[in-house]
Amino acid sequence: RNIVLNNPRKRNALSLAMLQSLRADLLHDVKSKDLRVIIISAEGPVFCSGHDLKELSSEDDVKHHSQVFEICAEVMTLIQKLPVPVIAKVNGLATAAGCQLVASCDIAVASEKSQFATPGVNIGLFCSTPAVALGRSLPRKVALEMLFTGEPLSAQEALMHGLVSKVVPEDKLEEETMKISRKICESSKSILALGKATFYRQMTQDLDAAYKMTTQVMVDNLTLRDGQEGIEAFIQKRKPVWSH
Repeated sequence: RNIVLNNPRKRNALSLAMLQSLRADLLHDVKSKDLRVIIISAEGPVFCSGHDLKELSSEDDVKHHSQVFEICAEVMTLIQKLPVPVIAKVNGLATAAGCQLVASCDIAVASEKSQFATPGVNIGLFCSTPAVALGRSLPRKVALEMLFTGEPLSAQEALMHGLVSKVVPEDKLEEETMKISRKICESSKSILALGKATFYRQMTQDLDAAYKMTTQVMVDNLTLRDGQEGIEAFIQKRKPVWSH
């Protein structure tokens, strides 16, 4: 499924309406066997500029401000709870909550012209919520330099520090993203769902707890129909037929 942020005139800002649409699109028919991967991309030169600052002015009340930040946090955490991989396809600038969106996706493919920044500090609104995703994707000192200075990372710097998975020329962005998507689609949906959920669970645990939990998951994985099918197909030197 392709989800396209499509308000280039507003630099694809994560307004309350945009966040509500994004949440609805991410959740739409999520249990369908046919849904195997979600790609988030954007129209225009800016992938996403973060929150719509007009919604955060003092004209709106605290209740509205809370609503904006709460749904944003919900969308960012939802991405990691979905049973399918989510890929950010970035072609342009991703700032503040837009950078948070990239950091929250499972995989991110960026064009060479893309840039990533958390410039909230420069306008007196520190990027505290983007920092949650950033601090879990980047080395601490890189994340803090971005947060303290607001200076952008180039696509190559973002790759070097682990914010994105791949950087390609702009004209190869679609091809590379589809290549990864097609590879994902060759696997069993149920096995990938188990693996994704387990990955994020073990990342919050200490080493012993992580191994204890994942050891049990491996045992459980073998009881799944597709777990058995994959091993049998390998032994019989044939392609597996997944039930998903």
